[in-house]
This record gives sequence, structure tokens and C-alpha cells, in this order.
Amino acid sequence: MLVTLLDFPLEECNRLTYWSDVAMMNVNEPGALVKSEQERFNVLREMSDYVGQLFSERRKLPPGSNLLSMLAHGAATQDMQPSEFMGTLVLLIVGGNDTTRNSMTGGLPALAEHPDEYRKLQQNHSLVHSLVPEIIRYVTPVIHMRCTAVNDIAFGGKQIRTGDKVVMWYISGNRDPDAVERPNEFIIDRERPRQHLALGCGIHRYLGSGLRSCSSAFFGKSLWSVLR
Repeated sequence: MLVTLLDFPLEECNRLTYWSDVAMMNVNEPGALVKSEQERFNVLREMSDYVGQLFSERRKLPPGSNLLSMLAHGAATQDMQPSEFMGTLVLLIVGGNDTTRNSMTGGLPALAEHPDEYRKLQQNHSLVHSLVPEIIRYVTPVIHMRCTAVNDIAFGGKQIRTGDKVVMWYISGNRDPDAVERPNEFIIDRERPRQHLALGCGIHRYLGSGLRSCSSAFFGKSLWSVLR
């Protein structure tokens, strides 16, 4: 999917997974691909240089329908600073790889642990379209968003002071019984399967949420090929 959206060289597709892993991993964990923040930065700089060359090539060509071409010709993005360019690439590459991968690896055991739901899917393959958002809600592949308070505020009976780090756990919203009926159950034919916060909301809404239909079809096809 990322190769297609970015018009990235297919023979180099493993670079995308590697960059995503390096960007998200804890450098102190055993088996980490990089052992320090400096090593991580060096890899991400290589990513920026490699994709930057593709970016420059797109600028010399007529505007195309792939994301790199859109960035290269967009008035707001064609002259990004190096740090902005690197941050944008990490957002696109991690968002297109890590979340989908985690959803699939969380969705498979969810189906295995709920055989009645799996049978529904076997009997009606069209349920894959509601299965995908239910997996995204149930698994919640993006764990949290952390922000820094810029003002003192009392919220939910707690006092938050300027400079405090505030963590929002997406799964807390996705398992909220006031918002989702039977939230702790995995139900692949929910009446409103897209009623979840796994893609964020407001200004923090996931950049690729507009691609859900395409992604769901791809995700569903990939998942179904494994399940069969």
C-alpha cells in the first residue's frame, strides 16, 4: 500500500519497514536495530536523503497522483525544511506500516478467541468491511498521545499544572461503555463499527483516515488470505 501511495520503488520496499521499525523502537531493548538515539537519527537522515532524491525527481516531472508528487508540487509542502520533511516522512511511513501491522497481528488472535465471530465472517465475507474497523477499535494499534499542558487546569477531578505531561490512552475511549455498546466484546457486525477513537479526532485525527476504504479493502483481502 505504501509503495503504491508514495510511488516508491518496489524493489526497495523493505526500506520502508526498516525505517518504520527504527523510528518507533526503544533503543534500549534487547535486539534493537539501533543502539542509541544518534544511530536512530543517522538512519532517519539516510531515509530523508533517499526519499529526498525521489522528491526532487518528482518536482521535475508534471504533477502526479502519488503522495510524493503531491508534496513536491504542493505550495505548502514543496519547500519544507529538512526537519519538517523528515517528520512528514516518519508520519507517513510509520502510519502506513506500524498501525496496519499491529492491527492484523491483534486481529488474528481476536478472531481465534471469538470463534462465533469468525464463523460469521466465514458465512458472510462482506462482513470484512465492518470487521476491519472493529479490529481497529478492539486492538487500538496506536497506544497513546502525550501532550504538555500549557496552562493550569482542573479536569476530571484532577489538577493539571503547566508543564505536566498528560497522556491520552486511545483504548480508554474505545472501551468506554458510555460511548460504545458492550465495549469489551469483539463483535464484527456492529451496527456502528466506525464509532471509535483509534484514528484520533479533531486536529489529532490520523492523516490517513481518508484512505480507510482503500486500506480496509487491502487489509481485508490480506487478512482473509491468511484466514483461509
